[in-house]
Amino acid sequence: MAMSLERKCILVLLDGLADRAQPSLRGRTPLEAAETPNLDSLAAEGACGYFHALSPGQALSSEAAHFFMMGYSPEEFPGRGYLEALGEELEFGPEDILLLAHLARARREGDRLVLAEKKPRLPEEEAKEFFSLVRAYQGPRGAARLEHTKGSSGVLILSGGALAASITDSDPMYPGLPLMEPLPWEGAESDPAALNTCALLADYLAWAHRRLAVHPLNTEAARPVNAVITQRAGRAPRGLSTIAQRWGLRALSISSAPIYRGVFRALGASALVVPEGANPGRDLTAKLALAAERLDEFDLIHVHSKAPDEAGHAKDPQRKREAIAALDAGLGEGLQALKGREVLLVVTGDHSTACSGAMVHSGEPSPLLMHGPDVWRDQADAFHETACARGALGLLRGPELMYTILNGLDRGKLWGLRDNPRDLPYYPAARRALSLKD
Repeated sequence: MAMSLERKCILVLLDGLADRAQPSLRGRTPLEAAETPNLDSLAAEGACGYFHALSPGQALSSEAAHFFMMGYSPEEFPGRGYLEALGEELEFGPEDILLLAHLARARREGDRLVLAEKKPRLPEEEAKEFFSLVRAYQGPRGAARLEHTKGSSGVLILSGGALAASITDSDPMYPGLPLMEPLPWEGAESDPAALNTCALLADYLAWAHRRLAVHPLNTEAARPVNAVITQRAGRAPRGLSTIAQRWGLRALSISSAPIYRGVFRALGASALVVPEGANPGRDLTAKLALAAERLDEFDLIHVHSKAPDEAGHAKDPQRKREAIAALDAGLGEGLQALKGREVLLVVTGDHSTACSGAMVHSGEPSPLLMHGPDVWRDQADAFHETACARGALGLLRGPELMYTILNGLDRGKLWGLRDNPRDLPYYPAARRALSLKD
């Protein structure tokens, strides 16, 4: 039987979907408490399980979870700063070090700065004024350029001389803790490039504080914006294979945030950023309609919603419950555009964003469902954290999701066959035809 390439995959990624049992929801999670008739119907007709992009219990950032989800390893991860800069379409060089940066309020305690508030909400013009003030620094160890992206956030670009991304954060993450001195990673303590990068970054952070502290908007303010904090340094990777090379799939991401554009562009895929409105359900319907329009061009389309994650960060279980219910309604309407197409539908989250506790993200695995041709029909009859325990897919980790998608698309290669010098998991791979020479 000839292999067909008509079957396509729509990966609906509900960011931060999983949660913990919430007392305000009578011990249920927001997903469990939400009205989700469409997701429940898909679960009853398909196969369910769980997904974790690395190891259960480990809290992951969105960009790392997406990177690992696409079948890449932690050792290949190029850093949030690089992905942020790529997604924001900033200009930078291949040797530059890129860091996620935020404005912050801090109080002076002796020779230390103690974080009072991270990413304060500021009028746009005021934020631009502060970023402009500390945008360009030149020192004996190199240069620093701070690019404003949105609100109180930006990307810090370090350049000049020997530099390395193997450095620690200056952002302490939680109020009441001192801003941290950048240090080389363990194993890089004697690396001149890492040491130089730490010194350059420390010089810039001290310079930025001095500049911000004397700005007229801060000298009379009770809560001055007087610090820049940084985290998750990165650099452009070398030799990172594309999704098409690794999995044989033409991929497209449709999301609302530049960071996902950065992840997918880093992996050689296409990416669209579609602004979100006030109704996450309508937004998801529109994204699925766009996915349906592009289905002939791509084999794997990632359709992303940030709504559950935002509600989780707000520590608001009811808001997250309502967001999930709206997404369910939008999913039901959006799937109408895919009727008549041979589609493998995958729905999951990238990580858990719990409405309780102090963790930024938490380590629970995400519910997972697959629906489409040939997919098992298991005992799960609803889609939420505990119902998926009755599913047949079990717990998929990291690259196992992409292998399972490849299998669901009927494109997996028999292990041991070698049609290419590289041992690729998909069929057909690029191959060289035998030449009959006279």
